[in-house]
Amino acid sequence: MSKKQIEECVKSSLDGYFRDLCGTEPDGMYDMLVKAVEKPLLEVVMQRAEHNQSKAAEWLGLNRNTLRKKLVEHKLLK
Repeated sequence: MSKKQIEECVKSSLDGYFRDLCGTEPDGMYDMLVKAVEKPLLEVVMQRAEHNQSKAAEWLGLNRNTLRKKLVEHKLLK
């Protein structure tokens, strides 16, 4: 899947989100979306990196301590 396909998937999901709101004003969308995307991203990357946090942090372009903090926030540390 290309970057463009991922972007289209996000756009499509957001269009559906707005449709489901039926005209109600959204609130806190940024945090909602980041959390919705961040957890599965971390799950997949950690699995692919065989739970090697240094490797996963490098792949994600994050500091290892930042990755650990995010893993704790999402309750993904074993």
